[in-house]
Amino acid sequence: MQTPSSHDIVQIIQLSIAPVFLIAGIGTLLNVLTSRLARVVDRGRVIEHMLAASSDQHDHANRHLNELRILDKRMTWIHNAIMLSTLAILLVCLLIVTLFSVELIAIDLSRIVAILFIATMASLIGGLTCFLIEISYARKSLRVRAELLVSKSPKF
Repeated sequence: MQTPSSHDIVQIIQLSIAPVFLIAGIGTLLNVLTSRLARVVDRGRVIEHMLAASSDQHDHANRHLNELRILDKRMTWIHNAIMLSTLAILLVCLLIVTLFSVELIAIDLSRIVAILFIATMASLIGGLTCFLIEISYARKSLRVRAELLVSKSPKF
């Protein structure tokens, strides 16, 4: 078995740069997802307190319960997106290790590299799809009620 030269190692590192940028991009996505999850959890806690305070007002209680149901769905979708995005980062790390191993061990691992890349993209696609679903729930829940727009509209 031939020992890889420093030139070979440099080429491997250059080949691994693209996956490292992918890790940085997915890391940014994870930052957004965890921030959204924190906001949803905080909103859920506020709604729970409002629900406890409005137990005598049926309209408010129903509205609060509906919002809690939507927040619960949002938390589930954000959680799924975080899990799949984290899996994508782990797969990228395995991909980088495999790329290094190809040169160091001198074994043809091209199929494993391809499979890891495909799995990474599938996981990332799944995470982004969950994120889009969560955004659609957020958009639906943030619609301003028509009666508020009519009663609170400024007179010009």
